[in-house]
Amino acid sequence: MGRIVVTEFVSLDGVVEDPGGSEDYKYGGWSFEFSRGEEGDKFKLDEALGADALLLGRVTYQGFADAWPSRDGEFADKFNNMPKYVVSSTLKDPEWTNSTVLEGDLAEAVAKLRDEHDGDVVVHGSPQLVQALVDQDLVDELRLMVFPVVLGTGKQLFGATADKKTLRLTDSRIVGDGVAILVYEPVR
Repeated sequence: MGRIVVTEFVSLDGVVEDPGGSEDYKYGGWSFEFSRGEEGDKFKLDEALGADALLLGRVTYQGFADAWPSRDGEFADKFNNMPKYVVSSTLKDPEWTNSTVLEGDLAEAVAKLRDEHDGDVVVHGSPQLVQALVDQDLVDELRLMVFPVVLGTGKQLFGATADKKTLRLTDSRIVGDGVAILVYEPVR
């Protein structure tokens, strides 16, 4: 049975918007102002290579689909070849290799993904999707790479939830220029 793993680049004030600089956000590319160091880079590579599939919201999916097919290397090869699932009510014919649009009830779609995959189904970015997954208790692990910056504005990782969500810290470390890697599991 697969697991739903959310991984995020996040500022100290909870902003996840445009860490890579492709979305025309006021502070786009803010995560590139900091080195993750060798350990942080290895964490992200291991995460990508260990993923069985990607689950993405439409905006993140389109950003990835624009960027990754033209890139080379181990990371890019993994992203380009693995199954990708996009949650969208507007995207109908995704062009990126091995992509499928999920329709209908989110909890049912996630249950099916967990049954179809033995490994991690990883969610990058996609704040609206992540909020829905957290709200419906569909996240098995939350990996935050917290950068030492306060942005003051932008899309937040967490919005309103129907109930309190308690998490347990399972791993933490500081890498590179003071970037904190925090790994949480829900307490159920």
